[in-house]
Amino acid sequence: MKNHAEQLPVYSLHNFSSPERKSQQFQVEVFDANRHFSVKYPHRHDFFEVLYLLKGSGYHVIDTNKYEIKPPCVFFMSPGQAHKLELSNDIEGFIFIFTADFYLLNRSNQNTLIEFPFFYTIHQDNPPLLLENENDIRFLESLFRQGIAEIRDTEESNTEMLRSILDLILTTCAARYQVTENLLNKGKGQILVKRFFHLVEENHQKNLSMSDYSGMIGITPNHLTQTVKSLTGKTSSQIIKAKQLLEIKRLLVHTNLSISEIANQLNFEDQSYFTKFFKRETGFTPVQFRSESFK
Repeated sequence: MKNHAEQLPVYSLHNFSSPERKSQQFQVEVFDANRHFSVKYPHRHDFFEVLYLLKGSGYHVIDTNKYEIKPPCVFFMSPGQAHKLELSNDIEGFIFIFTADFYLLNRSNQNTLIEFPFFYTIHQDNPPLLLENENDIRFLESLFRQGIAEIRDTEESNTEMLRSILDLILTTCAARYQVTENLLNKGKGQILVKRFFHLVEENHQKNLSMSDYSGMIGITPNHLTQTVKSLTGKTSSQIIKAKQLLEIKRLLVHTNLSISEIANQLNFEDQSYFTKFFKRETGFTPVQFRSESFK
């Protein structure tokens, strides 16, 4: 058996915060080559991240997609995603990391984060926002700088001010974020679908059925399937399966876990069924996929 530590590490917000910081729900700071933390790449977070880069180059690998860094640009990360950064020494920008509780505190609408087009994306592609308008570039920079000043200049951070700054950052980015999928349609259907995807993200290791998910949302399996199909073109079962496959690929590419350990971690009956499932859906055995990914 391989060591448990070889699993993809999951970091909480306190791993990225200074020891003197009292709050473990948010952090906003300068992002450059001097920002060192004892974290391993690739890794996951259990919090949200907004990374605004103004200078430098490199690549950002999010799950199975590799994006070239072309400043000024903004990257978005949701809890559970695996990522790896390859950065030039002249990288400059800002980062705002936060928990869902921090953003949603005192908000009546608990679905707010799900509604942003760059969080909990239903499709696997999670490209950065490329900024072209000079006013947007300067406005976002001023917001990050104001957030840093709020933390630095007061003994007790004004969390309401920081929450408002974060909201302005997110709503500004959402207004400029280009989404070509039909999920731009507003309404309860979109919120339901993103709620479903959020639950799939949170519970993927349990290998739950569609009925389990519809019960958690409080609707019938048929209602869930019809709504998901109308907005995404895919059935809810296909999305559950796609999440399973993405998670398997993440663990095959980013960890040294054995095939049986991955099967156990994702709650499959046995390694034989796990291998057959992956081969049927991808055309590769898990061993073949892992081998191909490192070529």
